[in-house]
Amino acid sequence: MELKYPRKVRLGDITLRDGLQHEEHFISTEAKLFYLEELILCGFKRLEVTNFGNPKGMPQFKDADELFRELRSSKKLTRAGVNLGDVELTAITIRERSIDRAIEAKKEGRGPDRILMMVSTDEQHHFANSGTTLPDYWKEAERCIKKASDVGIKMCGCVSTIWGSPISGPTNLEDAVEFSKRWLDIGAADIEHADHDGSAPPDQVYRYFSMVLDAMPDTDLHIAHFHVTRGWGNANVLAALQAGIDIFEGTIGGLGGQPSNFIDGVPVSGTGAYYYRDPNVVGLVTLEDMAVMMDEMGIDIGIDVDRLLELGTMMEKTVGRRLRSEAILNGRIPKEPREEYMRKGLPKAKEKLGERPDQVYPDGWPEKAQYGVK
Repeated sequence: MELKYPRKVRLGDITLRDGLQHEEHFISTEAKLFYLEELILCGFKRLEVTNFGNPKGMPQFKDADELFRELRSSKKLTRAGVNLGDVELTAITIRERSIDRAIEAKKEGRGPDRILMMVSTDEQHHFANSGTTLPDYWKEAERCIKKASDVGIKMCGCVSTIWGSPISGPTNLEDAVEFSKRWLDIGAADIEHADHDGSAPPDQVYRYFSMVLDAMPDTDLHIAHFHVTRGWGNANVLAALQAGIDIFEGTIGGLGGQPSNFIDGVPVSGTGAYYYRDPNVVGLVTLEDMAVMMDEMGIDIGIDVDRLLELGTMMEKTVGRRLRSEAILNGRIPKEPREEYMRKGLPKAKEKLGERPDQVYPDGWPEKAQYGVK
């Protein structure tokens, strides 16, 4: 028996936005540009670049316009023969004012191809994130999708608190399916199904995405987005794969979480009361580990995995600490014998005992094990 899952998967990188929003020190524009360029050269076709929201609340993204400008004019990518028309660049735009910024950037030739707005099925959680009621936000989203579409920008509709809310507790999966349909009704191009606080156990991930694909079968519409507060990240990825999902997001080293409450020692609005103090207590699915796992499963991910692992090692230097990735620590699974680890005395020991070089059982034992044989 074999596990059933898609044999080709699309991976999106969201390190430079969702990953860095949790960092308490400003990461330079030069560093952000380096990683974006390198990720594209690794083969990524879907990337979150930045957040066009008010930089007073999230100063990590005060360079949003500059970063898009530098990326759109990248000589490094041009020399490598990269056509950015083949790459989808996303900016987060939770409220209308940030969408207006994205539209202006697009008109000037330096903006995003895709933007994202977010609703939570728990209205308390939604109000904490956006400052609006759900009905008011839905009207805003409908309005914003129309004007973004007029300038050629696609909208991703995110649904959060699918598997539970850190504020109000349990939620209903059926509500999230309905919210997803509502996004499509008002013109969203695709849907990010998000577990923003690591509440989803794998069985409920499988159940939910099975419900989603029963209701909306086109897998191009659905992106799985998992945070790893409780260590279930790749277990949830596997559950979603088995349900049939084939678009996933992650961050280098598992970076990310809630917006930081501090930048370079200065308090900012950030997340507020339910902010995690240790940056490694919370994060997203580790991109390197997910890529290595899928590659070992024989899934076509279209990514240069070794180059990605090198980037993971570099990112630890950029943020200044050990990150979550096990793959950058332990590497890929060896595919060839490793002579440097072999004990030199084994052939002589077998010869001395009168054993053949390929012998693994004592002489006189039956060719096959007898357990279960009647």
